[in-house]
Amino acid sequence: MSTALLVLLAVLITAFLGWAWNTAQRLNRLHIRTDAALQALQAALDRRAALSAALIPSSAGQAAKAQAVQLRYATFAERGEKEWPISQAIEDLGEKVPAALTDAEARLHLAVRFYNDAVADTRALRTRPLVRVMRLGGTASLPEYFELLSAASPSSTSSPS
Repeated sequence: MSTALLVLLAVLITAFLGWAWNTAQRLNRLHIRTDAALQALQAALDRRAALSAALIPSSAGQAAKAQAVQLRYATFAERGEKEWPISQAIEDLGEKVPAALTDAEARLHLAVRFYNDAVADTRALRTRPLVRVMRLGGTASLPEYFELLSAASPSSTSSPS
């Protein structure tokens, strides 16, 4: 082989390895972002449940049940089911929702949006064919979406794949 061909091959291999390393690092950062967003979502759900228990005494039992469920991919559906009665109790207040509870609701919806955005970004990169073939995502599980049901629709908390 000629020297020029060897140099070209070396440059291509180096470029490919650089891309693979950068992609693996980006995936790591995306997983860290997703984990942080999941923790923020857990905190927002717990805060809303605690406030609803304090401000709406009839929802205290449901709030305690909801807070007992730790937010993990396997418990998304269960937590969503436990959150639905809280949403219903808040909606039943109509226009008399205390400011603290309105703030908690807004923060919760933002936390859900940030978490689902992080999941979308992670899944978009993780599901690329070359990334999957090279197993650049490591052994981390593919993150799942979280859907907060409104009080009007107690259907399911499935992922909007």
